[in-house]
Amino acid sequence: MKTPYRFHYLSHPKYTWRMRPSRAQRCASYRAQRYAPPPNCPPMRKDCLVNSAQQQPDRLWDAALGELQLQVARPAFETWLKETQGLAYADGEFTVGAANAFISEMLEQRMYPLIARALERVCGEEVSVQFRVAAPGDDAAQTDAAQPNAHAADAEPQAHEPAAAAPTLQHTPVSAPLNARYTFDRFIVGKSNELAHAAAQAVADKPGLIYNPLVLYSDVGLGKTHLLHAIGQQALAKRMSLIYATTEEFTNEYISAIREGKTEDFRMRYRSADLLLLDDIQFLIGKEQTQEGFFHTFNALHMSNRQIVITSDRPVTALKVLEDRISSRLSGGLVADIQPPDLETRLAILRAKAEHLQMSVSPEVLDLLGARIFRNIRELEGSLNRVAAYAQLTGRPLDAELVRQVAADAQDAVEQRRPSEQEALDAVSAHYGVDIETLRGAKRDKKTALARQVAMYILQEDAHMNSAAIARALDKKHPTVLHGCKTIKSRQNVDDKLRRDILSIRESLAQG
Repeated sequence: MKTPYRFHYLSHPKYTWRMRPSRAQRCASYRAQRYAPPPNCPPMRKDCLVNSAQQQPDRLWDAALGELQLQVARPAFETWLKETQGLAYADGEFTVGAANAFISEMLEQRMYPLIARALERVCGEEVSVQFRVAAPGDDAAQTDAAQPNAHAADAEPQAHEPAAAAPTLQHTPVSAPLNARYTFDRFIVGKSNELAHAAAQAVADKPGLIYNPLVLYSDVGLGKTHLLHAIGQQALAKRMSLIYATTEEFTNEYISAIREGKTEDFRMRYRSADLLLLDDIQFLIGKEQTQEGFFHTFNALHMSNRQIVITSDRPVTALKVLEDRISSRLSGGLVADIQPPDLETRLAILRAKAEHLQMSVSPEVLDLLGARIFRNIRELEGSLNRVAAYAQLTGRPLDAELVRQVAADAQDAVEQRRPSEQEALDAVSAHYGVDIETLRGAKRDKKTALARQVAMYILQEDAHMNSAAIARALDKKHPTVLHGCKTIKSRQNVDDKLRRDILSIRESLAQG
């Protein structure tokens, strides 16, 4: 027995808006009306929206775009699909024209399955999709829709001629080849660099999927360029395309492209790579026009999930002269620092260097070198090279006595440029933002006390002042100076930030 009809509240005018068709239903209805087959049309497949034998490629592609617009996010549709066009369709092969080679490559690599399904639904048969750069004169609408075979004949030369005129993609490094010695196998891992090494290894294994962008920063000579080259070596082994460049090379190439009217070639060269490895980004500071070019290159690569790895000599937050929009994008990935190596890591680096040079070096010699040299890895390796050269040229055994002599010669060279009392105090004052009068005063808050103790340590170790002279310079008592120097000596072995502060102060003193 049928249920008697009863009044339903949705039939009331107040609720009729609830019965409005969905957006997908309205779009489907619109497409069905717009692309309805003409009278006496041969039967089509049920899920086919357009009779392909009676429609031109541009009409078929418009219908497919209507399908894709419902499935793709609006920003992606506006960026990659909106300016495309249908160029040719014959024998189950559909040719899609894009504005440039970058968009064509992006569509083929990232959106092929989605586009193929949309065209199969529109055309009513399996379709093989081809992408190419559309030449200025391409206009599929001019082709006679009633002659698909002629359409196919025209498609063959069209598929080759514009390709010759398109910008040539260069997947080779912009600068000199990567250094073959800089590999992950030859990178010594310790507590000071394990995060940066692990992040670089992960990026090399899965480029574009994690830690994008990856920013590595450290002082000079601590291994950030080594990791950058190691990532590139592994990418080349996987036959991936990459571009390695210093920021200076990027800047020079960008300026030349603007001057010579080849900005499109520049964009295609950088934006078509699977990896962009950019060294020393701090040199972008003050170059507003180059920052603009880098910003757009970064966006294009990041949107297409291409890996970006950047090195710097300071944290991203310290690159304050860069535009905020660049700094915020760099901070959006992983920022990893490399700290000065501790004693264990220095010894491991020296052992590896000795093995590479095929030298027999006693543990005592390594201990002496590792204990004396700790500012950066280049100085560390240089000390071993210097000692080995002395031993070879003089015929003396490579022993502790020779190390002490060579180290003393190096120390004499350092003493020739040791800072004065005023220079040391100025450097500490500038680094911590505490004026010299406050250092000499009675203020004892945490920041001032630390700056005062560091000043005592720098005056003792770098200016070679005795504790009595330091006490007079800072207007403090002798025991206070002894306690301050002892505290900094012990703390810098366990406090990485303090050690970086001292290195930074020494660097500023070395630069005058």
